[in-house]
Amino acid sequence: MADHFEHLLLAHDLIARTERAVKRVAHLAVDTGVTFSVDDIVDAVERELPAGYAAPTTGTVTRRDVITQMAQDILSGAMYTGT
Repeated sequence: MADHFEHLLLAHDLIARTERAVKRVAHLAVDTGVTFSVDDIVDAVERELPAGYAAPTTGTVTRRDVITQMAQDILSGAMYTGT
């Protein structure tokens, strides 16, 4: 049970970090007129993660893959509609 709770907290933390990065990158793009990609958002999230931040330890999915999917879901609105 504690493991599940820790994973849930970690997921919520990573979502919040990704949401903040989406906002920062989008504002920067609007302010400068420079286009951005999802990779720019992922890079912004990864740069601000503390040393030793958790990453998947099984399978082929990387933390970067998880952040990429989160960013895409935030940008598309799927994060908030359940689609």
